[in-house]
Amino acid sequence: MLRFWRSPKEREARSEGLGHRKAAALHLTPRKVPGDLGEECLTDLSRRIQFAVWRGLALGAIFLCLGAPRAVSQETPPAAAEQTPKVSTSVVNVYAVVKDKKRPVTNLNREDFELTEDNAPQEIRYFSRETDTPLTLGILVDTSVSQERVLRVEQEEAKTFIRQVLRPKDMAFVLHFDLEVELLQDFTADHRLLARAIDDMVINGGGRGVMPGPFPSSGGGGTNLHDAVYLSARELLKNEVGRKVLIILSDGEDTGSKVKLSDAVEAAQKSDVIVYSVAITDRAFYWGQATGFRGDSILRKYADESGGRVIEVSRAKDTAQAFQEIADELRTQYQLGYSSQNAKHDGSFRKIKVKVRDRDYKIQARRGYYAPEVE
Repeated sequence: MLRFWRSPKEREARSEGLGHRKAAALHLTPRKVPGDLGEECLTDLSRRIQFAVWRGLALGAIFLCLGAPRAVSQETPPAAAEQTPKVSTSVVNVYAVVKDKKRPVTNLNREDFELTEDNAPQEIRYFSRETDTPLTLGILVDTSVSQERVLRVEQEEAKTFIRQVLRPKDMAFVLHFDLEVELLQDFTADHRLLARAIDDMVINGGGRGVMPGPFPSSGGGGTNLHDAVYLSARELLKNEVGRKVLIILSDGEDTGSKVKLSDAVEAAQKSDVIVYSVAITDRAFYWGQATGFRGDSILRKYADESGGRVIEVSRAKDTAQAFQEIADELRTQYQLGYSSQNAKHDGSFRKIKVKVRDRDYKIQARRGYYAPEVE
């Protein structure tokens, strides 16, 4: 069973060297459909999620209020219920970064863009520059043994990045992954809390290190990257609005996740999440290992499908520049919104392509989205 752990009690155990983790009441049951947990399974899962987003008592009250209408809607007479699937006016949002060679292009207007869905032209009805749009951010840090020599630098630069990018209206969370996925800090705009969570990370030696943990990994490995992305997208970011970004600090190797790469990519696409990666690889760690190294292709898959980017860092001291590049892109995004001409609610994957008219610019945007389904 895949578990999503959370602190702060786990952090206390970590500092005491007890190696004890309590489950955070977020359990993924076995998949009913290959590549997807299925709506029925997710409904059961959501009933058992017990962690609350720390956004103050006011937002907590909103969550309580949102729970009630669902119960009422289940008792709605059939005639009224038939009116609910009005999804034809739903807006598909595409966040794009435009570059002329390596320099961001920041002065484009709506009429400069062309957008197609499955090769059919779409009217861009909504347009904005994203420099001032609220951001919801997740920092995912690899704490497996392959990162032992680079973790300290990653921690320092991640804290600097948060100080530079996160504004009062933005929110962020921090988690790490090795044998398990552990949420160290839930959503907050408090830089101090986020920095403390980042500082609390230590390397897990796969059962031999600082904190072995009493629960075995489902795959017997020590780097559950896909689980971390999947859980972040489906259980933390799915119901958020606006720009949603994950930043992965890892070499990209996955050696124990319960979900597959395709499952995690699909979860990110369905939650409209953009995935960036700062790839710091300790090549010496993989020398002589029979499995070889293929983490770079995994990180590139996440980035290409979601509209993010992989920034490879050959030297730990260059990590600061990598974070600066991500910060610059987040400040120069364009938001393009359209209502699909394909009104079918079939849950199919639809390919998106964005171009700038009469210009040979490089466009960085997600490759597609999943259409809504009739419930």
